[in-house]
Amino acid sequence: MSSNSTAPRYSLSFTTGGILGREAAILAPVYMELHDWVRVRDVAVVENLLQARTHSTGVRRVRETITRLSALTDSEVESVAEVTASERGHLMWAAACRRYDLIGEFAEEVLRERFLTLAGTVTYEDYDSFYRAKAMWHDELAAVTDQSYRKLRQVLFRMMVEAGLLSTDRSIEPALLSARVGEFFSKRTPSDIRFFPTRVV
Repeated sequence: MSSNSTAPRYSLSFTTGGILGREAAILAPVYMELHDWVRVRDVAVVENLLQARTHSTGVRRVRETITRLSALTDSEVESVAEVTASERGHLMWAAACRRYDLIGEFAEEVLRERFLTLAGTVTYEDYDSFYRAKAMWHDELAAVTDQSYRKLRQVLFRMMVEAGLLSTDRSIEPALLSARVGEFFSKRTPSDIRFFPTRVV
């Protein structure tokens, strides 16, 4: 089936790193000082703020961290360096869901839905079914190579584990959102809480 011409293409460039919480905590204060993501990128790369082993790795990691952080509001970015590791994981998961429609839709349609229906787990097979359904309307998904497909799936599951939403055996971990993070998410319409395995609405 050909893709729907009105359906926006999915961005699939999220294979660098996992949830990128450590990196976000380093770059967020730089942004709060400069308020310019281009300057943040330049400073981070030149000074190797993320301590990457190679220049190319550093550039990729800085670019991806900024891509996700820039999906957050300034208030959320400011809090990234101050919150607990758990809260930071939740903020960066929301950032990934906002930035990448494929992740956001998976979070809402599979992760949260399986939690609400007491399924208990999210498996590679669940992802495969979700992906096949989306690929019917998105040629860019059908065109992905087998190697890239496996990488996308691997990184997405790694992100859920690092964000504390999934255990290593793929059991769903209910998200205990703090009051301050929950408030950030509730300000949005629709609420970003839809991306999390929680009964809070």
